[in-house]
Amino acid sequence: MIRILFVCHGNICRSTMAEFIMKDIVHKQGLDDFFHIESSATHTDEIWNGVGSPVYPPARAKLREHGIGTPENELGVSEKRARLTSRNDYEKFDFIIGMDSANIRNLNNLFRVDPDKKVFKMLEFAGREGDVADPWYTGNFDATWRDCSDGCHGLFRQILTDPKFSEELAIEEWETAMAVNNDADDAHNSHNALHSDDTDDYWDDDDQGLIHDDFPRG
Repeated sequence: MIRILFVCHGNICRSTMAEFIMKDIVHKQGLDDFFHIESSATHTDEIWNGVGSPVYPPARAKLREHGIGTPENELGVSEKRARLTSRNDYEKFDFIIGMDSANIRNLNNLFRVDPDKKVFKMLEFAGREGDVADPWYTGNFDATWRDCSDGCHGLFRQILTDPKFSEELAIEEWETAMAVNNDADDAHNSHNALHSDDTDDYWDDDDQGLIHDDFPRG
């Protein structure tokens, strides 16, 4: 399971858009069972008496414009509520991704240290510097969509081409298929074979079963 947390100031615009763009990418690849994706806030501005605000309506409208959060592809948009990032999140997630420099400072203050190098800024995955445009101030949800989409697609590509994660995905997908298609003994024997020295006979070294770059863009 690959666990991703997107973080912004209030968790109603940028980080929620990133959360659901990433969920959409993963869903279209049929990999929902291998990812856990959330978003959270660095401040409590949008959390009242312990209850978080829903996705900001213009952000939700922009997602829906791209086919996310519709009845056919809801992905949990309507149930999403803002929540505060906690120190325990560091142990729970593989990637903790802030939208801007202020988010990164807040995350560093919260976690104190980042020994496992889990904290990133979103646009690092888009191959450029800078912050994700904040539509709360700019009103430009198109720019925020582009930033989040570019970052999410870059992150997904990095995961698929990172041997650590691509091998994990390949093994999990293979084991799931074996559990469905074979009886318990066959699945057990296949599992042992997968982890034997003959693993390369199953996965081609060039693709490790999952490395590709044909996933749909928003």
